[in-house]
Amino acid sequence: MAKQAYVYSGTEWVPLASEVTNLSAYQTKALNQFPNRNLIINGAMQVAQRNTSVASITSSGYRTVDRFGHNVTTLGTWTMSQENDAPTGSGFRKSTKVLCTTADASPAAGDYSSIYQILEGQNLQAIKKGTAAAEQLTISFWVKSNVTGTYIVAIYDNDNTRSVSKSYTVNASGTWEYKTITFPADTTGAFDNDNGASLILEFVMGSGTDRTSGTLQTTWGSYTAANYATGQTNLASATNNYWQVTGVQLEVGDTATPFEFLPAQQELAQCQRYYHRYTADEAYAQFANGMTWSTTSSRFAIQMPTTMRTVPTIGSSNLGTKSSNGSIQAVTSFALESACSSKHAIGTIATVAAGLTANYPAVLQANNNTSAYLEVIAEL
Repeated sequence: MAKQAYVYSGTEWVPLASEVTNLSAYQTKALNQFPNRNLIINGAMQVAQRNTSVASITSSGYRTVDRFGHNVTTLGTWTMSQENDAPTGSGFRKSTKVLCTTADASPAAGDYSSIYQILEGQNLQAIKKGTAAAEQLTISFWVKSNVTGTYIVAIYDNDNTRSVSKSYTVNASGTWEYKTITFPADTTGAFDNDNGASLILEFVMGSGTDRTSGTLQTTWGSYTAANYATGQTNLASATNNYWQVTGVQLEVGDTATPFEFLPAQQELAQCQRYYHRYTADEAYAQFANGMTWSTTSSRFAIQMPTTMRTVPTIGSSNLGTKSSNGSIQAVTSFALESACSSKHAIGTIATVAAGLTANYPAVLQANNNTSAYLEVIAEL
């Protein structure tokens, strides 16, 4: 029998109803005394620093909404987007959508697609995984798809190569549905207490027989590929099939509590631990000040908006630099200076073909292009 859950109201402990629809105003207020319940970052899909829509996706990576990656292994072609669409009256305004643009109705054995988020081990210690006191986990979310049927949501323990999977049903086409799923506790294999990838949460979109030929593993155990996504509907079966999600919350315990809405600036800061993009609002927007080193290079120190998970890598597009006595020059190479970079600030070298004057103040800026950007990446 499940244990009765309680929350502290500020003056006393009160019972927590077993269903979110049964929460009284008093209990809901009590829940607000316990922030940071949600282990998922950006579950309301509000932050999308990279793009709001990316088409022609045939490989895995981060594309649009922060912290949610798209895993594609030769299973169709996709568009991933942040949508201004969410269940009415839920408090959500955004969602993440994947749309099939090239179908794969007969997946090969290794074909696979999912939406995932990877979590740091040091943020998971309250689960007490690998101990006799291990806790259950409950996920709640809103989902909409034009393809009804059985879908799989799975948790993979990257530290101990263990997994557990559960199914849910999309009952009505094109309709937002609220789902809650509880995963059992796991007394085997503790999560590492570090900033590495410990837990992977996956919403499966489709799979070949490598991950569907067995029996769905609904209790924790050593990872067996054939048991990971058994019963999964193939969203790639036809073009224009889609799947949308918002309000993703993963929390300790056997009860789904009301979604924990965060202030926009707090949600953004959590995302910036893993990725931040400095974008050009103007054609000559400035990103950093520094110093010319030679006629072809400048150096810049750039402060991170928050402490990043690890020393980041960098990327850029359409940058320019100039010395204080000269004109802007197109940056042909933009590199990290590893020896003077940290999780808090990075050193960079901008290389140009010619045109700088050594030992002058310099500026790093957009090269007459509003699509210019500088990105720092510390994703799991």
